[in-house]
Amino acid sequence: MYIIKVKGKAKIPDYIQLRDENFVLIAYFRADRPLKDLHRYGLENKETELAGVISGLEFGKLQKLEI
Repeated sequence: MYIIKVKGKAKIPDYIQLRDENFVLIAYFRADRPLKDLHRYGLENKETELAGVISGLEFGKLQKLEI
């Protein structure tokens, strides 16, 4: 799974994208509220680790998600 942080503009907030191994979009959520419905993406009980990864992400840089 891959993760990327997308910079919002003006009134549009920053977003996080989760993509599978084929880079197909599987999740898209606001960066300021990322810890909702994680069980849908196989990330249940990993809220703390995911929050740490998100806080350290640079905008527009695709990164392999390993938590």
